[in-house]
Amino acid sequence: MAEYKLLLPSMGEGVMEATIISWLFNEGDFIKEDESVVEIATDKVDSDVPTPVSGKIIKILKHKDEVAKIGEAIAILETEGGSQDSEAPEPKSYEEVEDQIHKPEPEVINALEQPLSNYSNSSSANQNLDLYLSPLVKSIVQQENISDSELKSIKGSGLEGRITKEDILGFVKTRNSNSESVSVRESESSKIQQTTPISTPKPSNAPTLQLNDGDEIIQMDRVRKIIADAMVNSKHTSPHVTSFIETDVTNVVTWRNANKNSYQKRDGEKLTFMPIFIRAVVKAIQDFPMINVSVDGDKIIKKKNINIGMATALPDGNLIVPVIKNADQLSLSGLAKAINDLAYRARNKKLTPADTQGATYTISNVGTFGNLMGTPIIPQPQVAILAVGAIVKKPAVIETEFGDVIAIRQKMFMSHSYDHRVVDGSLGGMFLKHVNDYLENWDLNTEI
Repeated sequence: MAEYKLLLPSMGEGVMEATIISWLFNEGDFIKEDESVVEIATDKVDSDVPTPVSGKIIKILKHKDEVAKIGEAIAILETEGGSQDSEAPEPKSYEEVEDQIHKPEPEVINALEQPLSNYSNSSSANQNLDLYLSPLVKSIVQQENISDSELKSIKGSGLEGRITKEDILGFVKTRNSNSESVSVRESESSKIQQTTPISTPKPSNAPTLQLNDGDEIIQMDRVRKIIADAMVNSKHTSPHVTSFIETDVTNVVTWRNANKNSYQKRDGEKLTFMPIFIRAVVKAIQDFPMINVSVDGDKIIKKKNINIGMATALPDGNLIVPVIKNADQLSLSGLAKAINDLAYRARNKKLTPADTQGATYTISNVGTFGNLMGTPIIPQPQVAILAVGAIVKKPAVIETEFGDVIAIRQKMFMSHSYDHRVVDGSLGGMFLKHVNDYLENWDLNTEI
């Protein structure tokens, strides 16, 4: 018999730790290879962790509500056969796993080293190009307003001298030790160390709520806390501007009505409007690639891939955004299949952390709830989001060669929120107009 350490596996770029929700087995239970053994939660999605070997659980190392890091042992199994070394490779250290997960892609490095021509190549913008920070450390740096000079003064204890979470939190604690706000700062730092976020505290000038007889106090669940923090952070980070347009989607409705039944018989898939909306957005992004960017300090990261996030409502009332990777490389049928698959898995809690990462632009269909329009909040670190409203029949003036006529048309409002730090009204408005034009001029002979 031999002991085998069950490690918390990698769950995608940017995910460095997870919270144990519940164990599906107890100590002393026998589990089979590839059987789900524990439920975990990240700041993106809940998922199960399977075991790569069969064996008996002899010790659980991480219990419910405890946080485990990627590559850390969460349980010890007793297996048949030789030593663990002969069955599995030596577990990597946390620093090695972090280094592997967060290694920047070549296009990101190029974007950082070659700022866009519209922005100056100042010395301050280039001071820290050689100083790699993980996303978690970056979030702390931005939240605590740590300057470049302060950052360079921190001696990193991580691999190759990199600054770790512990290093940056220690610096924050020392820097604020004589400040009147030290207790608040330490509270904020402790929140960063938790996988389960705590809702943003009320401003000091917020009115005190008074409870009346019959009022009910409902504690936010974990997902609602994550959504609340993300929305407040986005509004704090990005100055939002929203443009609106009313689109004639008569051709789109006519085409879908003519094709939805035959498509479902052929492929066993429902044909919704979302693949058409995504196709129009992808084309507009190709026309205006500066919508497909992110902001990092005073640098703009122009994304190579077009990954479309699709806001999806869950049965419990919460919201999740699965991502269609490389949407520009998918056919209309491919988009329909990807959308249906992600929506099904989202509503049945079968998404993996990778399914919710990497979006470069997001679409929210508020028309699903009968709403005509909305003012969506940008999901960071993206710089724009589109909301599409309900499609309704309206009388409209149509220009013909014989003069103007009034006809019944299918109309829909679209609202485009964008980050005014990098997207001006002209770019945001022209992008929205191009999405509008692609939808209004939808070819009735389009094949799927």
